[in-house]
Amino acid sequence: MNESRGLLLVFCTALVSGVSIFLNSFAVSGFNPFAFTFLKNALVAVFLLSLILLLKESSSLKSLSRSQWLSLASIGLIGGSIPFLLFFYALKLSTPATAGFVHKTLFIWASVLAIVFLREKISKGFLAGALLLLAGNFIFFGPVSFGFPELLVLGATVLWAAENVLSKHVLKNTQARLVMFGRMFFGSAFILAFLVFTNQLQFAFSLSFPQIQWLLLTSSLLFLFVFTYYSGLKYIPVHKAASILLLAQPITAVLSFAFLGKQIAFNQAIGLSLIVTGAVLVVGVSIVFSTVKRRAVSLAGIKF
Repeated sequence: MNESRGLLLVFCTALVSGVSIFLNSFAVSGFNPFAFTFLKNALVAVFLLSLILLLKESSSLKSLSRSQWLSLASIGLIGGSIPFLLFFYALKLSTPATAGFVHKTLFIWASVLAIVFLREKISKGFLAGALLLLAGNFIFFGPVSFGFPELLVLGATVLWAAENVLSKHVLKNTQARLVMFGRMFFGSAFILAFLVFTNQLQFAFSLSFPQIQWLLLTSSLLFLFVFTYYSGLKYIPVHKAASILLLAQPITAVLSFAFLGKQIAFNQAIGLSLIVTGAVLVVGVSIVFSTVKRRAVSLAGIKF
C-alpha cells in the first residue's frame, strides 16, 4: 500500500514538473537566474516552515540531533544550491537541448548510486525500461555535443543524483516535511551566500509586478514538486522515483503543442513514446495497472 502511495505521489511530481518546466520558460525571462532560484527556494522554505507550524510539528524541528541537522545541511548544499548554480551557468554556454539531454541522465546516476550505497535491487524490467528511457531522450533531443558546459551540467546532474540517495537514507529516520524544509532552507542560504559574494544580491530585490506574479506561481509549483516527491521517495526506491520524473518531458511537449502551437516532430513523438513505455517498465507493468485500478475503485467509492 505504501509503495502504491509513493508511486502516485511521484507520478504527481512528474506532472507538476512538466507544467513547471513549461511555465518557467516564460518566468525566467528577464530574471537573473541565480536570484530567481534563490527567491523560489526561500519562498518554498517559508511555505514549508508555515506548514510545519500549522500542523504543530515545531517540536520535531527542535528534537533533531546535530547529525540530522548536518544531514539536512548536506542535502541543501549538494541538492539545493551547488547544482543549480552549475546548471544555470552552463546554460549560458550550452544549448538548452544538449543541457536537457545530459540532465535527463539523472536517473542513471541515481540508480547506480542507489545500488552501491542503498543496496537497491533492480529487475530485468527496470534495465529494459532504462534503455528505453535513455533511447527516448536521445531521439527526442537529437544529436548532442559534449564539452565544458556539458561537463558542468553533468556535474550538477550527478550532485542531484547523490542528493536523491542521501535524502532517501535520511528519510528512514526523519519526517519527509523536515527533509523538504532542510533542502530548501539550507539550499537558499547557500545560494544567498553566493549572491552576496558575487555582488548579485541586488537582482533579488528589483522585481517588477509581473515578475513577482511569476515568482509566486513558480514557487507554488516548486512547493508541490518538493512536497510530492519527497513524500513519495520515502516509500519507493530511488531508482524508480528518479526514472518516473522523466515523464515530465512528454507533459511539457503536450503543453507546448496545445498552448504554443509547437509541432511535435516525428522523431520527438517516437522519443516521447519510448519515454512513456520505459517509465512503465521501470515501475513494473503489473504495479502500474494495479495502482491505477485501485485508485479508480477508490474514487468510485467501491469497496471489496
